Amino acid sequence: FLETAAYFCMKPKMGEKEVSPHSFFSIWHEFSSDFKDFWKKENKLILQERVKEAEEVCRQKKGKSLYNIRPKHDSGIVSKNS
Repeated sequence: FLETAAYFCMKPKMGEKEVSPHSFFSIWHEFSSDFKDFWKKENKLILQERVKEAEEVCRQKKGKSLYNIRPKHDSGIVSKNS
């Protein structure tokens, strides 16, 4: 624990000799809860952007026909007999 606190440059509060787990984890809890909230918001925004892109692609594909209609060529028996 003390090595981890030293890695994050935690210093003991006034009147304390060492960093207490309570002080360290209270700060860590605030950070992690804020990070989780921002993470959820960011993921929601990314999801909305992807949905908009998918809707746009779908609209573009609906505008284009999926198959081509070619005019009928006279190549059957009726056209040969005429």
